[in-house]
Amino acid sequence: MTALLQVRGLQRRFGGNLAVDGIDFHIDQGELLAMIGPNGAGKSTTFNLLNGQLRADGGTAWLGGRDLIGLRPREIWKQGVGRTFQIAETFASLSVVENVQMALLSAAGRVFDLWRAARDFQREQALGLLRDVGMQGQAERPCSVLAYGDVKRLELAIALANRPRLLLMDEPTAGMASAERHELMVLTRRLVAERGMAVLFTEHSMDVVFAHADRVIVLARGRLIATGRPAEIREHPAVQEAYFGTGLSFEKRRGAPQ
Repeated sequence: MTALLQVRGLQRRFGGNLAVDGIDFHIDQGELLAMIGPNGAGKSTTFNLLNGQLRADGGTAWLGGRDLIGLRPREIWKQGVGRTFQIAETFASLSVVENVQMALLSAAGRVFDLWRAARDFQREQALGLLRDVGMQGQAERPCSVLAYGDVKRLELAIALANRPRLLLMDEPTAGMASAERHELMVLTRRLVAERGMAVLFTEHSMDVVFAHADRVIVLARGRLIATGRPAEIREHPAVQEAYFGTGLSFEKRRGAPQ
């Protein structure tokens, strides 16, 4: 299978510290790839390099026939890369449907069109995106009154406005209850299948990673230390050492007192 995204030798230095140290990985169309690692592993930096928020010091990231490295965030977005954030980014003063309409306006290059009422722009398309994430019934509610899990669903609808081929999800279930976490990832899996896109996500909840990822890549101190299926990563000695030191597995950690 030809990879949708092919990353080679990606590197970012902060002073004398290599935050991302020449990592290689790929993502296939239709795949949910989890990127995990202890704090300071380089996950957020990698996301910001792929999204154009940081400039890489080296390496390539080919999406289809275009290298994303060196492009600005909006140029990368136009190439079909969407993103959600650990802290959801929505307009609290607008209604749910207006939030999605704003994303559709941006995708169409109409943000600065002063001659048409924005409230009428692609309303049916916005409602369709809300229906896809189970939020159509709350379309007219102010975003400011939504439960946090619903804000995350709304942010997902916004991220779908430019019909992404690749969706970057930074801690998508952060701050959510256990049932909400799994519901969101089941929804994400369905959208991946329906839209033929791929998802790269970071996640601290190992139950989410092991239940929903197709493959897992593991970073530690800026380097890629393991790649494999969730069951392989769960038992990988280098991964267990990076997280816990020696002598403690994910299963033992789950049963340990908190």
